[in-house]
Amino acid sequence: MITPRYLSKGDTVGIISPARKIRKEEISAFLKLLDSWGLKYHFGKNTFGEENQYSGSDEERAADFQDMLNDPEIRAIISARGGYGSLRTLRLLDFSKFEKEPKWIVGFSDITIFHSFVNKYLNTESIHSLMPSNYNPEVKETVDSTDTLKKALFGEKLEYTFKSSPFNRDGIADSELTGGNLSVLYSLSGTGFFPDVRGKILFIEDIDEFLYHIDRMMLNLLMSGSLNKIKGLVVGAFTDIKDNPIPFGKNYNEIIAEVVKKFSFPVAFSFPAGHQSENKTLIFGRKMQLKVEKDVSSIVFEES
Repeated sequence: MITPRYLSKGDTVGIISPARKIRKEEISAFLKLLDSWGLKYHFGKNTFGEENQYSGSDEERAADFQDMLNDPEIRAIISARGGYGSLRTLRLLDFSKFEKEPKWIVGFSDITIFHSFVNKYLNTESIHSLMPSNYNPEVKETVDSTDTLKKALFGEKLEYTFKSSPFNRDGIADSELTGGNLSVLYSLSGTGFFPDVRGKILFIEDIDEFLYHIDRMMLNLLMSGSLNKIKGLVVGAFTDIKDNPIPFGKNYNEIIAEVVKKFSFPVAFSFPAGHQSENKTLIFGRKMQLKVEKDVSSIVFEES
């Protein structure tokens, strides 16, 4: 995998909205944070645009992204927020200049689509992390999470230990990390944009889904053969999960554990990343070691 150049003080990052619309005041705290890191920032013409739920038309959002891909002064492209719309943007992009000078793609949730594309087709690492709209300087978990984003962008070592779960399966796996939002991955199933999971460690998280839909999506991973190919599974936050009036009968941990029970790869639940205040940064495409033990689990990324 290709590692884009790490950032240094004085570098410029691009902030765009490839999916849902956002107001500048919603990310003002994050802009101050970038200032404190010694970074400059540049907005796309449509970062704060509006067309229905989007920040502009497909063509306008893609034009912003394309400008950031092509501009040699932009060292990282940070999505202001997620929502829905990234797939509509991706299909209009030309990554030929990005291939010659890779840069960090940063975000999570709907941004899973871009992670999958640059990892799979451009052999380039990317950063799964909280986005400007998620940053709240008054919430310690959010501040701690932005510290891990800074480490990833500036090339510092990333390693985590996190509490064990009764649903875990012990073991050790060494491989590249891939994945992202489970609903987005499900939407990519059967397309060329679904990530290459062969021999990889898979990370999943989600928000605002019904329990039966989590079961459906996990069965899709099973029956498509994707789970047969992975070396490990990391389960992040599943937030605001809903049930029907007739209860499904299992929680999301039980659903996932049941689907993967036939395999032997290590499984770590409760990694603090996803749609919650604590959203620790992960580097997709980077080799890492996942160690799942009785009392504690750990993730250690290789230094590059």
